[in-house]
Amino acid sequence: MKRVYNFSAGPSMLPMPVLERAAAELVCYGDSGMSVMEMSHRSPEYEAIIASAQESLRKLMNVPDNYKILFLQGGASTQFASVCYNLLTGSGKADYVISGQFSKKAAKEAAKYGDIKIAASSEDKNNSYIPRLDRTDFRPDADYVHICFNNTIYGTKYYYIPDTGDIPLVADMSSCILSEPVDVSRFGVIYAGAQKNMAPAGLTVVIVREDLLGRCRPDTPAMFDWKLMADNDSMYNTPPCYPIYVAGLVYKWILDDIGGLDKMAEINRRKAGILYSYLDSQSYYIAPVEPESRSIMNVTFVTGDPDLDKKFAKEAGEAGFKNIKGHRSVGGMRASIYNAMPEEGVSKLVEFMRSFAESNPKK
Repeated sequence: MKRVYNFSAGPSMLPMPVLERAAAELVCYGDSGMSVMEMSHRSPEYEAIIASAQESLRKLMNVPDNYKILFLQGGASTQFASVCYNLLTGSGKADYVISGQFSKKAAKEAAKYGDIKIAASSEDKNNSYIPRLDRTDFRPDADYVHICFNNTIYGTKYYYIPDTGDIPLVADMSSCILSEPVDVSRFGVIYAGAQKNMAPAGLTVVIVREDLLGRCRPDTPAMFDWKLMADNDSMYNTPPCYPIYVAGLVYKWILDDIGGLDKMAEINRRKAGILYSYLDSQSYYIAPVEPESRSIMNVTFVTGDPDLDKKFAKEAGEAGFKNIKGHRSVGGMRASIYNAMPEEGVSKLVEFMRSFAESNPKK
């Protein structure tokens, strides 16, 4: 069967070399005589798998030695509460920046646990830009500042790291992690669901500075306690074994096949450039995001006619460009062009967009 170009926002495409390696090892991993899916997480074979994945991610992202890498169960939304249990324990205050639906959900969850201030928001322009911030925007006694570094639904991203002074900066990087280099030392915590750029759904990666561990509330559920997880090398209980194994393959693919995050970023910027250049060269499609805030992972566009948008999504799917429909909350179209999306897929999408515009003139 011919593979399609999967523009899904998540779960999303995985690199073909990773899929092929996983397929070859599916029934029997190495000389273990069993699949990774059947393997005890306490076995020497699996302990080597998870240790290798952690080592590869540390090397890939240049994670400093004073940070712990945790492989946890569930999606990134679970961390909306976990962040509060672990960090909202000093003044009980935290500042949130709203730039899309997930940052708004995170703030809503946090409001259950403490005094939450919305330091800035882009809702005034339908989340079409990233607010510009400096340390004067944040309360000096806040326990942390929370941002969403890339907005999957609206297609915006931070091109700078907000200066929060001594206040730990917490970032949800679910839809942009591993797309380009990032200075981990500028953050107190980075967390990301794996299903967009790392692995199958079910795994969340948390990178946390060691001095932020051990601060959790007395009533913190064990599964939400980052220090407990760190002390047990993410093996306090059975971890999401297979997604961690696939994540390890993805890390090695970027390191060995791509050449690291600098090279990955070059590829991603080139792919995004192909799509944005076309969008800026014509008037049939509208790109709602302000140019200085455009995501290189999630590209949103509309025709301005909801019926045409629906027709576009339907015919694009029939032509092999799957999951191009925008999020149900905003409509339109969204092309998620994560690391695994080949440049060819983006170029062919642009060809389809041209053809559709010619065949479906606006009234």
